[in-house]
Amino acid sequence: MANATQHATEPPTGAREREMLAMWNKAKAMAEQAPPERNRWVDFLRAFSILAVVIGHWLVAAPYIDGSGEVVGGHLLGIISWTQWLTWGFQVMPIFFLVGGYSNGVSWSAQLRDERPYSEWFASRIQRLINPVFPVLLAWALFAFFGTQAGVDREVAKLATSLALIPVWFLAVYLLVTALVPFSYAAWRKIGFWSFAWLAACAILVDILTLFYGVPYVNFLNFIFVWVGIHQLGYAWRDGRMNGGGKAFLWFAGGLVTLGLLVWFGPYPVAMIGVPGAEITNSMPPTIALFALGVMQAGLVLGLEGAGRQMLENLRVWTATVLLNGMIMSVYLWHLTAFVLVMVAAWLAGGIGLRVEPGSAEWWLARPVWFALYIVVLLPLVTIFSRWERGFGPARDGRPVPHWRLVTGLLMICTGLAMTAAISIASPEGVTGVRLWVVALPFVGAALAGFGPVYGWFKTRKSAEA
Repeated sequence: MANATQHATEPPTGAREREMLAMWNKAKAMAEQAPPERNRWVDFLRAFSILAVVIGHWLVAAPYIDGSGEVVGGHLLGIISWTQWLTWGFQVMPIFFLVGGYSNGVSWSAQLRDERPYSEWFASRIQRLINPVFPVLLAWALFAFFGTQAGVDREVAKLATSLALIPVWFLAVYLLVTALVPFSYAAWRKIGFWSFAWLAACAILVDILTLFYGVPYVNFLNFIFVWVGIHQLGYAWRDGRMNGGGKAFLWFAGGLVTLGLLVWFGPYPVAMIGVPGAEITNSMPPTIALFALGVMQAGLVLGLEGAGRQMLENLRVWTATVLLNGMIMSVYLWHLTAFVLVMVAAWLAGGIGLRVEPGSAEWWLARPVWFALYIVVLLPLVTIFSRWERGFGPARDGRPVPHWRLVTGLLMICTGLAMTAAISIASPEGVTGVRLWVVALPFVGAALAGFGPVYGWFKTRKSAEA
């Protein structure tokens, strides 16, 4: 017993271990202070959904060196068709929007109760979501600039930058959905599930116009109709309208049957994410098939809520959940950077591990080793940059932000993030090798909303001049 006590109180041997222990202890203290009425299943699902996306990205990206010695950016879903069925489990962004609806319903109803302004509520939401983006965006902008000056092939720089920054598209969509909370919540309070039904009908109409009449660009509206529709189910969950095993099972079964019919008889592919060379994608923009998947997943996780909340009564499990939630956006934003760094290291080491054919038995057996390498590289990145998620950097001064600034800032941030994912911040032309306007948009937009590095610099300079 004495040895066990001594071992438990021994200080960690290194700075990294001490920092990790401090983070665990802080998370444990927060876990112990959580009010009993808090729905811990919401926090668990938030972390689970992001981790599932991380694992899915690490799995489907399958670069390899072909017979000519060239690196080929393989995609597992395009190489092995049966793996497309796995996306029904790994495409869990609907769960994140479901959780977002629950959380936004709690916070916005409290905002209404306390009669606090919308600008205060939404500005804080923007800051929490976008603050962790600044360091990863800046890091890859610097890579594109200095890499170009050092003679790195521009196509290589663009490929690496585009791959590492894929995750930012999701934040642009989620910010837009969050901006609409006053309207979506009011619709839920007034007409309940009809607000969900109308959004589903709009999504169906968009798919008909796109797939059967070839109307261009209208499918982008489904970024709103599909994701706000799933978000509405979060309100229903909070109000107890979907709870209970029987209700949840009906939603699960309804979503599963609908999705099966759409895939079997309709034009929709099996894969719930984009597959190279496919004519139709279910995710970019989302289709009614992805909507059905979201309904199915909502029913499943709500059916498991009772068992899940009981599991989270265990302090260790709950502490791990709290710890993950404190850094989950950093994990999401940096996980493909870790992937790129490991791939580059393998290529520089003579292509070690990259000469295995994706999908072969040897390739599958090597996945645990590659995953371990990704985690080893990701952990220090998260340790360093998760402080931005916990409020590091210039803070808002608490003053209300005019609505015109908030809206303009939101549009600039979303445009910058969307362009980052769509066309990359790395430029194939020009002296700098960087699309400076794409990089600048989120920083300037955040400054208009009253936070971020540019705002902090301006505020510091203004104070110095005073």
